[in-house]
Amino acid sequence: MERRIIECVPNFSEGRDMEIIKSITDSIEAVEGVKLLDVDPGAATNRTVVTFVGEPEAVTEAAFRGVKKAAELIDMRQHHGAHPRMGATDVLPLIPVAGITLEECAELARKLAERISTELTIPTYCYEAAAFTPERKNLAVCRSGEYEALPEKMAHQGKAPDFGDRPFDDEAAKTGATAVGARDFLIAVNFNLNTTSTRRANAIAFDVREKGRPAREGGKLTGKPLTDENGKPVMVPGTLKGTKAIGWYIDEYGIAQVSMNITDTTATPLHIAFEEVSRAARERGIRVTGTEIVGLVPKKAIIEAGKYFLRKQQRSLGIPEREIIKIAVKSMGLDELKPFVPEEKIIEYMVADKDAKRLVDLSCRAFAEETAAESPAPGGGSISAYMGALAAALGTMVANLSAHKAGWDERWEEFSNIAEHGQAIMEQLLHLVDKDTDAFNRIMAVFGMPKGTEAEKAARAEALEAATLYACEVPLETMETACSVFGVLHDVASKGLKASASDAGVGALAARAAVRGAGLNVRINAAELKDRDAAASLIAKAEKLEADAEQAENEILKIVESNIAS
Repeated sequence: MERRIIECVPNFSEGRDMEIIKSITDSIEAVEGVKLLDVDPGAATNRTVVTFVGEPEAVTEAAFRGVKKAAELIDMRQHHGAHPRMGATDVLPLIPVAGITLEECAELARKLAERISTELTIPTYCYEAAAFTPERKNLAVCRSGEYEALPEKMAHQGKAPDFGDRPFDDEAAKTGATAVGARDFLIAVNFNLNTTSTRRANAIAFDVREKGRPAREGGKLTGKPLTDENGKPVMVPGTLKGTKAIGWYIDEYGIAQVSMNITDTTATPLHIAFEEVSRAARERGIRVTGTEIVGLVPKKAIIEAGKYFLRKQQRSLGIPEREIIKIAVKSMGLDELKPFVPEEKIIEYMVADKDAKRLVDLSCRAFAEETAAESPAPGGGSISAYMGALAAALGTMVANLSAHKAGWDERWEEFSNIAEHGQAIMEQLLHLVDKDTDAFNRIMAVFGMPKGTEAEKAARAEALEAATLYACEVPLETMETACSVFGVLHDVASKGLKASASDAGVGALAARAAVRGAGLNVRINAAELKDRDAAASLIAKAEKLEADAEQAENEILKIVESNIAS
């Protein structure tokens, strides 16, 4: 199951007093589940940009605490700096990274803006995707006139904040107003060129960036710039939507680059930007030699790139995530200037709990030894899920081998689709290995609850029933997921390499064992449920899945035996 992750990039109106800045970031880091990625203070702007990530609930709580601390420590009546601003916390965007949509982030931003106004009495505007009106999508509209204009804007129809509208008072004078919004993730990327010419790099940037370049008379570089009826330059748009780009020379590397911000990764994915900059460079006799990611990048962007280049090679996409990332890195030259370390550049890897102990991270020997130890977990449920994962892995392997078989080039995509499906099922079952042990541990935790009073006994009984029901539902999920492996195995047994027939057969045996093993866990836990109707329903579902698995196994083994005999 994909983890939900968002990024938050608040801008605080303090860039000189490091004690104040640290107090704010300490309040953010105090929230469990939040990872602080960057703190970037600027003395001239008197502003600090903070970047942190985590699950939505943790991030919004950390954002609130950061705003609260900034309101306590920053007095906007004394603030001066080069950057436009209107509040102690000036802007606060929420950005979807994984498992969550921009629309969901916008709703979170509106709720956060309302909470900041209600609990902290700070006036708030909602901007970009969180805006309530089209014109307020533009931050400049919300911040027009900056802090100094707030006395006139507050309590003024059409200019007042979305939340916390009231006459300008001492509290508002101290904190100013905050703009809370939601926007897409911005990928900052530089494309390395085999030239030292900033002019050539700029020309390539103008070819591709959405804004494009000024139109000139006769379409010639030496022609007079064209203007519209208002005297504004007429622009010839570039080829990439949602991008901003310029060319520059980097002394450190001794090369020119096209420096780009991809502000709409849906319209222009990273790999498409790479391909288009490469095309524009070739037309000017220049080559893109590599790519430099500035800051962090969502895993999705790298995985999409890896799969894009695999398709170009007519290679199966159903391979492990680390291999897809490797293809992306080598295809775009992400490691040309310095090593590309996924754990340091991909957001999801940065926020992963590196201290979490998962069964699936153990070696084969360590997993077996952990199972053999005196503790009752991991037990049959986790082993069943792991057998299912191995069954899916075998089916995926046969699909990948078939996709790469000489003479079967026209069928690569057919087997790639099967392998992708198998890979996804395998990941689900690996997740269930630990989920089953967690379910058992929930029951064990209940036994530690107090039972001295009648109320405590009732609470304990209720918790035990809920934990037992969960301990039935998890192996039932394992059964359902393991049953889906049979489709992959049937496809590779009937269509794939006959030389791998035995692998498909072993996969069918493992999948059936996974279903039957998980079924035993459903029944043993259902026996402890007080709700007998729920227990009967769970057992009926398990019996149906076991019957389906037996039939599927028999069908696959007949195909396998036929292939071996021939």
